[in-house]
Amino acid sequence: MRALLQRVALAPGERRGWGSPLWGTLVLAAWLILAVALGPLAGKLGDVEESGPNAFLPRGAESARVNTELEKFRTDTLMPAVVVYTGEGAKGTAERDRDAFARYVPAGQRVSQPIPSEDGEAVMTVVPLDGEDDVTDKVDELRKVAGAHAPPGVNIAVGGPAGSLTDSVAVFDGLDTTLLLATALVVAVLLLLTYRSPVLWLLPLLSVGFAAVLTQVATYLLAKHAGLPVDPQSAGVLMVLVFGVGTDYALLLIARYREELHRHEDRHAAMRIALRRSGPAILASAATIAVGLSCLAFADINSSRSLGLVGAIGVVCALLAMVTVLPALLVITGRWVFWPFVPRHGTPVRAPRAIWSRIGSAVALRPRWSWLLSAAVTAALALSAAGISMGLTQAELFQDKPESVAAQERISAHYPSGASDPADIVTRTDRASEVTAAAAAVDGVARVETAADRTPDGELTALTVVLRDAPDSQAAKNTIDALRDAVHPMAALVGGTTAENLDTQRAADRDLTTVVPIVLLVVLAVLIVLLRALIAPLLLLATVVLSFVAALGASNLLFEHVLGFAGVDWSIPLLGFVFLVALGIDYNIFLMHRVKEETRRLGHERGVLEGLTTTGGVITSAGVVLAATFAIFAGLPLVTMAQMGVLVGVGVLLDTFLVRTILVPALALDLGRWFWWPGRPAESPSPHEAV
Repeated sequence: MRALLQRVALAPGERRGWGSPLWGTLVLAAWLILAVALGPLAGKLGDVEESGPNAFLPRGAESARVNTELEKFRTDTLMPAVVVYTGEGAKGTAERDRDAFARYVPAGQRVSQPIPSEDGEAVMTVVPLDGEDDVTDKVDELRKVAGAHAPPGVNIAVGGPAGSLTDSVAVFDGLDTTLLLATALVVAVLLLLTYRSPVLWLLPLLSVGFAAVLTQVATYLLAKHAGLPVDPQSAGVLMVLVFGVGTDYALLLIARYREELHRHEDRHAAMRIALRRSGPAILASAATIAVGLSCLAFADINSSRSLGLVGAIGVVCALLAMVTVLPALLVITGRWVFWPFVPRHGTPVRAPRAIWSRIGSAVALRPRWSWLLSAAVTAALALSAAGISMGLTQAELFQDKPESVAAQERISAHYPSGASDPADIVTRTDRASEVTAAAAAVDGVARVETAADRTPDGELTALTVVLRDAPDSQAAKNTIDALRDAVHPMAALVGGTTAENLDTQRAADRDLTTVVPIVLLVVLAVLIVLLRALIAPLLLLATVVLSFVAALGASNLLFEHVLGFAGVDWSIPLLGFVFLVALGIDYNIFLMHRVKEETRRLGHERGVLEGLTTTGGVITSAGVVLAATFAIFAGLPLVTMAQMGVLVGVGVLLDTFLVRTILVPALALDLGRWFWWPGRPAESPSPHEAV
């Protein structure tokens, strides 16, 4: 297995293959043809995105089964919009708007009569919309009509399930394009600062562009023909991941190529050796991230599975582009592309006392104190994770309060809080009366609507249950549990928004205990294969886990005291863990692969210091780029994505500046050659190439 991985990694550098003078032109031509031929498919990714009611729910959850059963009740699935009026003249405005709203409801349906609140301070109108039509456009039109007719002193808000869907979709509307442009801009600026060259920064960006096209095409084809789950969230994260990971690989390869240009006059030979030396680390990194993300396939929550599988495709496509397109562009353009800092043959690779050499020397003076101190810092940050408040209400999911949330707040103030978004019960028609009585007797139920829907064959009946508490409150979730206990003996199912939130919360807990051990075992196996050791992989994995907990604690401090978030979404710990373990181990792989190479030539202690010195600059640049790309999420209106961006960004910076710079080298120096137990680095077959 290891031999096969090495062969794949070294293939680009074979003397008779891509390392020949013509390979760059041929590879670049092939990619251009591929991009032109498949490019039109890249724009169709949005066509296969699944944003239906079950896209973000756990597989097999009771609430998801209810959504499936409800599709049997009517050929036109209805989704209500709830219009809430408050202020002087609210009732008259609601009656006038009712006629204007009538043209938006499907045939056979009607707008409800205005429903006054018991305190007489609000009026509510329910507008049924066709769920298979463009609900978001209809809600936008309802809001325009209501706003245009609103007299002074009357406040109107459109919410309910249709309003919530519209506001959620607005978050993702144009998200792919916005994220792509923002990420490309951030990467371009950071590459300019890294290389200080007016031309060189373009080559990684062009290569990542090819990777992005290939990723979108592959994702679209797999979603269309192989059932790959894709939702708006995973599609948005996909481009950021491709740019971040692809740029990391570009930085590593370019840094090694620059080194070899100092040692070899022929740029083709320099590229051949650079690919041979950096290829195994890049391949191991890509394999670790892709396999780690693929472990999310074991998650119950559909959106988590989608993010993992789609992300794995992006990493593989980024790998293919970075070891083919980028080397081709570098070889074709020649040395001048590094201007004004052109690497000349025979000149020193770096200054004899580079900053990373000084850092390594400082760590080597007291390695035990160095790793103890760095471990203490991460442990202190990790303590902040103990006070995390888990779970977000609907109002807390957005950084800016959308209209649907304002509508829910007004409903909760004047009606039973669950009136705008009741629970659903699906039961056999012959037991509907029995189920209705059982549901009405549950504490926390305001009422069971007398009007019920039946399937065309009359076999099933759907009941609407209004809860006393707000749909996203813990009290409402407790009521759902009580409802299920009451009606399950009659084979009835309970769904609705509150049930969906409850099922998702519990599935997130299950996924955490299921996926985390799998990810740890997979990453450990990759490290053992790469390093041919046991102690080193175990320690590297332990440092990444510690770094994740520290990042979670540090992020929680930011969430509470800087960003003002009310809590942490249930999905964040699992997604953050998978991303940070996969991406964090990435830099350890880059470092330890070079350390192992240098140890063969210089011995253990000098090899560790040389590995830190040679990779310090490139890994730091890669970490900053990756953290900056994920930090783009912090500005998004959806709190869940903002939290994931902050967590991954903080974790990557901790890995870059603390774990990889001090903790891991100090552990390696303190343990000595025991670090490589039970094996040891083999002798280098070519001392000249190992320089």
